[in-house]
Amino acid sequence: MKTLALIDESKPGSEKGPTNIQRRTVIGGALLALLSSPGRVMAQGPAVAVPNESFVLLLKGVYKPVDHAPNLGLSTVNLNDGSYSKTLIYPVSGIPGNTNVNKAIGDFYVQFTGSLCAYHVPGGSFSMRFTGQDTQLNPDGQGGNFLDGTFELTILEGTGIYRSFAGGHNHMVDHLHLLADGSADEYCFCNISRA
Repeated sequence: MKTLALIDESKPGSEKGPTNIQRRTVIGGALLALLSSPGRVMAQGPAVAVPNESFVLLLKGVYKPVDHAPNLGLSTVNLNDGSYSKTLIYPVSGIPGNTNVNKAIGDFYVQFTGSLCAYHVPGGSFSMRFTGQDTQLNPDGQGGNFLDGTFELTILEGTGIYRSFAGGHNHMVDHLHLLADGSADEYCFCNISRA
């Protein structure tokens, strides 16, 4: 058996000189190959891939107040000032990371009484300012309303792989259900582009 030629089992810890160096070279090479294999890169790759010139996200779910937000590295928003609510972000097209449209990939933070919002998704974060809207309020027949229409936003800043989107644009197509109990249930497509 070749293993016996490399290690003298009668003396624990005893290894023969030249074959020990060869074995270390083989083990080191195998470890290097394992760490740089495509499978390992693929596991980490989506979070560092650069997004397309434009991509689409879906904001979906009931908004909850933000009690304690993570530091997203954005200087234009203060997510812990008590004015933000959040809901989930789902992938639609063009964004790196999970492509399962049924699995949330991040969080969306918005001021209902202000003009700022922030997205936290795989690879970084970005903040935006609402600059225009074309919406209408329609009763839901149960004491609430649907806010339907579009919003225009300017991207203020980005971190990570989204830095190059600063100065870009977001065209939102929104169907926000403002329920009678005061909660808000979001369903909004965000068409985000560099220009």
